[in-house]
Amino acid sequence: MKSALYDRYQKEIVPKLMKELGLKNPMQVPKIDKICVNVGMGSVLQKWGTKDFSSIEETVTNITGQKPVVRRARMSVSNFKLRENMPVGMSVTLRGEAAYNFLDKVINVVYPRVRGFRGVKRAIFDRDGNCSFGFTEHTVFPEVDVDDVRRVHGVQVTVVTNTKDPAQSEMLMAEFGFPFKKNNKEAAPVAA
Repeated sequence: MKSALYDRYQKEIVPKLMKELGLKNPMQVPKIDKICVNVGMGSVLQKWGTKDFSSIEETVTNITGQKPVVRRARMSVSNFKLRENMPVGMSVTLRGEAAYNFLDKVINVVYPRVRGFRGVKRAIFDRDGNCSFGFTEHTVFPEVDVDDVRRVHGVQVTVVTNTKDPAQSEMLMAEFGFPFKKNNKEAAPVAA
């Protein structure tokens, strides 16, 4: 399916960022390389007292549109009741149109569904220009039927860009319409 966000990126955002950043080649403009969606389930399965993670796998498949890869423990750690080869998480890597579709869904559908949402802090970028954020409940995604959910788990998302500059990544995400928190100075005018 063609992504509306990707079309807007090519037609509007690329020329605007070229002008703002002083770039001459459109290939230098920051873009999304991939989006990694992760669900940690080691402590979740312990808390639930079960070894069946098929419901988590089905949920991640519905949210992303791809079957997740099950991540397993490499070694045993007795303090965490972890044994070698136990499932500890799931991950999905989205590239191309699927990545832009997922980001569009997060910006326009998922964040408005978060209760009491006031914006994302701007400190979500690492030194390599990647953007990481998460949701404490997977029920904010529209593909999840809240009536069928027995147990709630979190979802972590990392947006990997081709730039190594966090400022350029922040500009790119702001152009996409990512819901950043407003600065206090912008939010409320000071009364005299």
